[in-house]
Amino acid sequence: MLVCPNCQFENPNTNKFCQECGTSLTQNTCPECGSLVPFDSVNCQDCGAIAGVIWWAIVTGSLQESGNSASAGATFAESPASSNPYLDTQKRYRILESFAPASETASEKWLKVLDCQPFQLSMLEALTKQELEAAAIESSISFKNQVKETDSSVADLKPLPSVRSITLPEIAQPYLALQDKYCQALPMLHDAWQQNGQQILLLEDRSQFPLLSDLWQNEELAIPQLQLLHWFYEMVELWPILETVHCQQSLLEVSNLRVDEDQAISLQRLYPGSANASPTLQQLGQFWHMLFSQSERTQLGAVSLMLADLEAGNLITIADLRSRIEAIAHDLQAPPNSTMMPDSETPDLPDSTELPATIPPSEVEADCPADISTPVSSTRLETPLDELAAVGEDEGESESDDLPTVVLPMQLFSLEDAGRTDIGRQRDHNEDYFGIETQVSRLESPSGKTIHARNLYILCDGIGGHAGGEVASALAVDTLRRFFQEKWQSSPFFPNSPGNLPGPEVLNEAVQLANKAIFDVNQQNARSGSGRMGTTLVMVLIQDTEAAVAHVGDSRLYRYTRKRGLEQLTVDHEVGQREIQRGVDPEIAYARPDAYQLTQALGPRDEHFIKPDVQYFELNEDSLLLLCSDGLSDNDLLENHCKSHLEPLLSSQMNLDQGVGQLIELANQYNGHDNITAIAIRAKVRPNLDHLR
Repeated sequence: MLVCPNCQFENPNTNKFCQECGTSLTQNTCPECGSLVPFDSVNCQDCGAIAGVIWWAIVTGSLQESGNSASAGATFAESPASSNPYLDTQKRYRILESFAPASETASEKWLKVLDCQPFQLSMLEALTKQELEAAAIESSISFKNQVKETDSSVADLKPLPSVRSITLPEIAQPYLALQDKYCQALPMLHDAWQQNGQQILLLEDRSQFPLLSDLWQNEELAIPQLQLLHWFYEMVELWPILETVHCQQSLLEVSNLRVDEDQAISLQRLYPGSANASPTLQQLGQFWHMLFSQSERTQLGAVSLMLADLEAGNLITIADLRSRIEAIAHDLQAPPNSTMMPDSETPDLPDSTELPATIPPSEVEADCPADISTPVSSTRLETPLDELAAVGEDEGESESDDLPTVVLPMQLFSLEDAGRTDIGRQRDHNEDYFGIETQVSRLESPSGKTIHARNLYILCDGIGGHAGGEVASALAVDTLRRFFQEKWQSSPFFPNSPGNLPGPEVLNEAVQLANKAIFDVNQQNARSGSGRMGTTLVMVLIQDTEAAVAHVGDSRLYRYTRKRGLEQLTVDHEVGQREIQRGVDPEIAYARPDAYQLTQALGPRDEHFIKPDVQYFELNEDSLLLLCSDGLSDNDLLENHCKSHLEPLLSSQMNLDQGVGQLIELANQYNGHDNITAIAIRAKVRPNLDHLR
């Protein structure tokens, strides 16, 4: 089957266009100019940009130029000049370049290959899909066996064998083991097979990312010491992950460490090792020392001491090393003369160091003061990994507990968004409506880029039937757009002063204005009862690294981060939730026949009955925000499919618009009873190194 890159609809192999959205299934779309490019072309014929889908292949075992054909295909041609310049017998993967690994052996080659059938599922993807389907069938059989044990026609059903029983290459196992622990630093495994004594892996190609060693040695970039510490810290975070599959060597290969567009450590591949001869933290210290010595970069005394302690074996646990890096980072941020003062004379720390990493929604009420917005976003230099937390707990209290928590001011590095709405599979019209207004300024310098943004996102789910709900939702979005164009977005852009986000009273005023616009139409048309139109609302305003939310009804805002996982930031305004807040047990609250009836909506009633929930929070780590109507959130759909459909969207390598399309398709598959609307916002942040200088 052919999977549409736009809407993820599965088409027959004979289709030339997606039967769902009309996207071409025979050509790639150039990411630069939008031209259609044949699958077998690497570059766009109009602008020259890379438009082909390229994978990085590792081939181990006996390299044969010919052999018996196989379902997966594994014959190998040494170079494109060969009579068979393809990696497989199906002629899907055409070899573009062959090069030797850093430590060449006769049993391994590295290749770049062009995917000439990029919309086809890979063998690994097909196996994974079959496994999920088999698991669903097995679960169904198990359930039927439990409830119909007296029915012999059902009781005799046997569970299907797992498709994972199909042998995959040994070198693929570490990637498969880590795929559920999604991490941006780890390369994505596209396909894997073995044939004729060979093991073949296809990974995402990260060769376009600069080498860490090149950035380290580039004197013109003048990379601050704090950025170097940040890279050290990322390696410390990765170490226990890689240790579970004995691949710590991946962090000790100079040619394997790259830096992605988010200035984060990125591994080209995994280097498997032996459980009996695993690399040690001493070797990691030696590797860091080598990076310094090759670049002749001046080391801080504290960094030199840390490296010496590592090599001497004085820092023997991840927790010890993490604490040392935190302490050095803290000293870098301290006032120059702060270490010379007695405790009683230590100056007050900047406000940003006293803030929590985020402001929990429950702590910020609608009646909070207007100056709730904080001028500087910050994040703690700490590991999100459960493994590291477990290490600290096992070792008990340590001297590092007395160290102050390191807080880094953050800045916006990248901000992307995508929105889409769909009628669903049972409704005859769409009552959902959304709006996106963006103002973005991009600043670049030799040390990197910075994004300043003032963006508005609005999503409404109309109620009131045909020519009612859709009118209400569109009227609410347009009213709010005009309000903020006048009150917020038309004000001086980037004044670099605190409190740029509108205060709670302004957000409340905007919501009341939208409510009045719909209420007045209801009054003018003498609508009554269920005939009165209305709409839900979830609205997000983003000013650089700060966000404000206003919410009415049961449309939702979710946030996904690597540290916190998936969080629902809004609470539905419905009878069931109202009863829970009054102390009723959730099972009893949602046993009511009216449990899902809305307690608030814009339009049906006047301003005395509308009290929007307002909250503020900081974008102090890479975040995915998702505004959605209940057609997407019903039946815990997002919670149940977070791993497969939300986690990947946090990576810049994933096309956000395609990801939203996949969410719409998922909702149609499992829900489909209502209209479906989603707005995804991907925010990337990094330490504000210029501020720290």
